[in-house]
Amino acid sequence: YQAKCFEAHKSWRRARNLPPEVNFPGARYILIHSFTHALMRQLSIECGYTAASLRERIYTKDPREENGPMAGVLIYTAAPDSEGTLGGLVSLGKPAILGRHIDQALEQMRLCASDPLCADHTFNQNPATALHGSACHACLFSPETSCERGNKLLDRTVLIPTVTSTSETQELAFFTHLL
Repeated sequence: YQAKCFEAHKSWRRARNLPPEVNFPGARYILIHSFTHALMRQLSIECGYTAASLRERIYTKDPREENGPMAGVLIYTAAPDSEGTLGGLVSLGKPAILGRHIDQALEQMRLCASDPLCADHTFNQNPATALHGSACHACLFSPETSCERGNKLLDRTVLIPTVTSTSETQELAFFTHLL
């Protein structure tokens, strides 16, 4: 999986006349990034903020890096208005409540309104124009201003098995044991 994603990354960068071998964050980042988008969708439903009002900040380190491995997520609001309540967003992070929202977020990723088309998409299909796997506007994409990577490096298959999962992609699904 890592090799396929890296090849897609290099093709995407070549198409933009960028050095192909640099700035690939790895499969760990794709997992955390996809998880963050799923959780942001769920939290926006619960806290009163629109999806465009929530932002992400992802912190990851590869196991080979100094002080690695590490993975963390910050979901915050950049909207100063009274659209929702920051207290409402903060309260969703309490351990007793957060677990339920994680379960619901992952459950929502099983099916997409664009399946099976979305579920069949892989990183190596058209890396010159799209740098994502099984992800689209109906499931994992967030508003562009909410995503630190512009909806790139997302893939539902690293979270849970999808409707078209094969034995190879089922092995990728990190949260299978929670469902």
